[in-house]
Amino acid sequence: MSENIAAEQEWRFQVNPWIAMIPIMLSIFMFALDETISNVALPHMAGSFSVSQHESTWIITSYLVASGVMIPTVDFLCKLMGRKQYFLLSIVIFTAASVLCGLSTSMPMMLISRIIQGIGGGGIMPIAQAMIFEIFPKEILPLAMSVFGLGVVLAPIMGPAVGGWITETYSWPWIYFINIPVGIITFYLSVKYIEEPPYSRKQKGVVMDFSGFTFMALWLLSLQIVLEKGNDNDWFNAPWICKLFTFSMICLAVFVYIQIKKNKSKTGLINLSILKNNNFLIGTMAQVVLMGVMMASASILPSMLQSLMGYSAFMSGLSMMPRGAGCLLASIISGVMIVKLGIRPVVVVGLLVLAAGSFEFGDINTSIALANIAIPNFTFGLGMVLAMVPLSNISCATLSNKDQTNAAGLQNLVKNVGAAIGTSIATTMISRFSQIHQMTMVQFLNEGNNVYNERLNAMASSFVAHNYEYHTAINMAQGQLYNMLKQQATLWGYVETFRYFALAVVLILPFVYLLKEDRKRPKKEKQSA
Repeated sequence: MSENIAAEQEWRFQVNPWIAMIPIMLSIFMFALDETISNVALPHMAGSFSVSQHESTWIITSYLVASGVMIPTVDFLCKLMGRKQYFLLSIVIFTAASVLCGLSTSMPMMLISRIIQGIGGGGIMPIAQAMIFEIFPKEILPLAMSVFGLGVVLAPIMGPAVGGWITETYSWPWIYFINIPVGIITFYLSVKYIEEPPYSRKQKGVVMDFSGFTFMALWLLSLQIVLEKGNDNDWFNAPWICKLFTFSMICLAVFVYIQIKKNKSKTGLINLSILKNNNFLIGTMAQVVLMGVMMASASILPSMLQSLMGYSAFMSGLSMMPRGAGCLLASIISGVMIVKLGIRPVVVVGLLVLAAGSFEFGDINTSIALANIAIPNFTFGLGMVLAMVPLSNISCATLSNKDQTNAAGLQNLVKNVGAAIGTSIATTMISRFSQIHQMTMVQFLNEGNNVYNERLNAMASSFVAHNYEYHTAINMAQGQLYNMLKQQATLWGYVETFRYFALAVVLILPFVYLLKEDRKRPKKEKQSA
């Protein structure tokens, strides 16, 4: 053990860390982009495969489940074959699977290809995060984490816009084919510039935790089905949802029990003892909430613009670009702010800005232009990176280098689960709030309401002027008014959901002050050096 610690302290990266950062960021961007790039292309793919649009959502789900299942195995696979070798293998699998996705001619072929793609991509994010913590000195780590956070947040935001433009300009297979040149370049640069520390090389006597892996896979798969189908089946009013959710929770409990039992012999899939680290536990849980808010908002906003305002796939995706501009600005200033103010103040500022961006969506209506979405989106992106980057930094800053891979795997696993839960909750909230507002407003559509009568008669008169009979004109006017009411009720469902996003973000604030920060540490290290 002492030899490993000595090797960890003595060994230093020879390559300039910013050069090694290039393939790391390319891999992160490629993986994160594919989480959302398929969203706006689903109707086109559904038509190509002759399936319903609801069934086509499994193209997204299969990728998320596969990558989620692979994330906890990263630490084991790095020990089995060496971290750099596994990272290179992940890039190869991801790129090859992207080719298969673009060549898919049926739904089963597409799902298999997306599962393979998720298997390849599952190892990319945790390894990349662990490597960034290792190759950068403490003095410039905040700046490096700002760049990392930009890739993690910006890529999913750009996904719908890039996917919409490619789908409308060319065809949907090209949203996967664009990964080919990026994957090749990333592989080449990784081979050339990424180094392998002694503690992350291939180890002997590594044993796979097959029982833990099985129950984890069953837990994630069953949970994803519950989240995907719950809202459509009225959640726990459906017996099969109750049974499947119970099964999922049993699998989770068994998985946790197996990991606790095997932690003593260090043969578990994940070392859960890392949760004893206060910063890691609080920082990770905060990131789970933020990831749920980020992915849910990225999912429902384009949907709102398409369904309520008639935006095209490309225009709805383009509406997310100001959020990317906010992310870019935040990534530039966050490193400087962390050095001058410290991590906790920057997190607080980020959370408050993010909450403000969510509240700004409370002023939207169905008559607004695309430009009116820009300011709330910009504010949202600015706050997201200002909060996420320092949280990522402080949550893992007190861990040793040899614990980084395991920590990154566990952190990314629960963040993926948080994203899935957040998206599902947001969808349910929109549905429920819309129903509540519709029931409240429909009582005003009666003959005793003078405003309703005036609007009804005005609409009916316009129809009569186009040679419709009076009774037909009245029925058409009533139908049109009711459709307007449903549209307004749905809009309010979206508005209230965004406001609850703000509430969820504000609730994180008290926990930020439980994080421990040692701002003098970099100076001490510099003096000792």
